[in-house]
Amino acid sequence: MRKRKICFIAQFPPPIHGLSKAVDTLYNSKIKEEFDLEKVDITNNKEFVKNLRIISKSKADLFYFTISQSQVGNLRDLIILKLLWRQQKKCLLHLHGGYYRQLVDHDLCILQRKANYEAIKRSSGVIVLSNSLKKNFYGMIPKEKIFIVQNCVDDEYLMSDNEFEEKLSRVKNYSFRHVLYLSNFISSKGYLEVLELAKIEKTRIETGGKKKFHFEFAGEFYDEAEKKQFDSFIKNNDLEDYITYHGVVTGKKKQELLMLCDIFALFTRYPKEGQPISILEAMGNGMMVTTTNHAGIPDVIEDGVNGIVMDKELLDMRQCYQRILSKSSEEIQIIMKQNRKKIKDFYNQNTFVENMSKVFAQI
Repeated sequence: MRKRKICFIAQFPPPIHGLSKAVDTLYNSKIKEEFDLEKVDITNNKEFVKNLRIISKSKADLFYFTISQSQVGNLRDLIILKLLWRQQKKCLLHLHGGYYRQLVDHDLCILQRKANYEAIKRSSGVIVLSNSLKKNFYGMIPKEKIFIVQNCVDDEYLMSDNEFEEKLSRVKNYSFRHVLYLSNFISSKGYLEVLELAKIEKTRIETGGKKKFHFEFAGEFYDEAEKKQFDSFIKNNDLEDYITYHGVVTGKKKQELLMLCDIFALFTRYPKEGQPISILEAMGNGMMVTTTNHAGIPDVIEDGVNGIVMDKELLDMRQCYQRILSKSSEEIQIIMKQNRKKIKDFYNQNTFVENMSKVFAQI
């Protein structure tokens, strides 16, 4: 029996970010045993015309399309979708974020807005990352065509049970805790707030306290101004002894950093945020998470239960610092166990691939 063919129209690494990593994980998974896959990498807009030719010649039974949340990207998407309609092709759309409806209803001109409503209506279905993000498509497509497939932690970045037990035992004897910021360096992702935590820690130590935290940063700077801001804050506040910047981490270096740290901090208000894979990776590797009530995060982290969730509109870093400081080793160990179990049960790579396969088969 012939395998049904699926054409991925998506961004693939490089660069590595939540969307490209999730797409790459799916494309290279065991799903290839069930479906015949082909891909059109739309990362480079200079290859747009070439990609249109490839799409037009594809004999795929279904087109899986990760849609953009920018004005220019949306225009590109509409052109691709019109081509698919003319060829009467089935198309399943995947939104890796939470900004799409804001973009359509408030950022686009009337004609482009109407085109989006028509595009969603004509699609075979849409996928979002969590329940809170379904509202992006309410009123545009029947609710039964809105599917939820949550992100996952790749097997590569999920520590073994033995490693987790080793980490738990170390937590009891830590002289200070390692706080991790692991994301791209964009101000709205919250790296400045984590720097502020380091400054509060330094001030407390200068008044006679013992060191409780060291702050680990990893990720890429896309804007030189952000890098200067980061470096200047550290230098101007004499935080060199409290902060380590690791650059972009992958593979073994990333695994070691996830193993080292036991508190994860992502105070995001990033407009296009969906369900940060970095938070899931932190949970799967036994960390307590401190974050904000933004996008799909409240579907994963519950304040006071498996982490600390701050109001994104009223971020008080002194209050946050005190809440982290007040957590005993016993409390943190309980949260570490809860978070790891949640990832292993619901956000593992195998479950992600199986859920995507079910949606493909249904469409």
